Amino acid sequence: MDYIFDAFEPAFMQRALIGSLVAVAATSLVGTWVVLRGLAFLGDALAHGVIPGIALAVLWGFNPIIGAFVAALVMSGLVSVVSTRTVVREDTAIGLLFVGMLSLGIVIVSRARSFSTEVTALLFGDVLGVTVSDIRTQAVATAAVALTTVVFYRPFLALTFNRAKAQTLGMRPHLAQTVLLVLLALSIVASFQTIGTLLVFGLLVGPPATASLLVHRVPVIMMTSMALGAAAVVAGLVVSFHHGTAGGATIAGFSVLQFFIVLIGREIIVAFRQGAPPPPSEPEEALATLAPRSLP
Repeated sequence: MDYIFDAFEPAFMQRALIGSLVAVAATSLVGTWVVLRGLAFLGDALAHGVIPGIALAVLWGFNPIIGAFVAALVMSGLVSVVSTRTVVREDTAIGLLFVGMLSLGIVIVSRARSFSTEVTALLFGDVLGVTVSDIRTQAVATAAVALTTVVFYRPFLALTFNRAKAQTLGMRPHLAQTVLLVLLALSIVASFQTIGTLLVFGLLVGPPATASLLVHRVPVIMMTSMALGAAAVVAGLVVSFHHGTAGGATIAGFSVLQFFIVLIGREIIVAFRQGAPPPPSEPEEALATLAPRSLP
């Protein structure tokens, strides 16, 4: 136990732990919907799509959070416009904008006289440099994500399992989709200062995907994802402290490793049960419990 406790004696490690756990809360709430709806590619694209906004913010001297959030909203809006106003499929629009935004970010950075260490920290994370102010900002963003998730839970659930049924139930699927994209952008922005934009995808998808292998109701997936994410954070920070590895990358690596450990364990259990199929995910009949009422 001393191996673990010694790692969190320094104040900067305590701040890193708190900041990372707050990031896990935000990414688990939104990541659950991302995994259930198969929007992992969009999440990855948005995590990279904020790079131009961050680069401009650093080079022009304003808050990187503002730049990242604006860039994420711009990309989300462009994905919706391209996929709804043209014959191009949504995944193609995401791919095009993914490459375009990433290229733009690299071009902006290349125009600087040197590759700023601050930009590097924002891209790859500086979990050991988290400040009290960063944690406050994360907490506000995470509270907004949690509140919106509660308010829009029913529309999100309906949209996840049957978009047409959501429309007939008066759940406003277009509004729910827009709100979900904004929450996705907000969760990325709330996490990038801790583990970086290029690694936030690990927490956004890793713990929720692992949780979906273990449990099947949406609220339980969210809570299990938070527990798994917290375990990845603690393990990643301890390894980073004792062995000098990059904190954000180590956390993201553990979150992905968890998935494969659970997947292999699950397959072994299924094999011992003579190949019985795994229990189904939350049934579509759950929509029957949703009363046909509009959002407040």
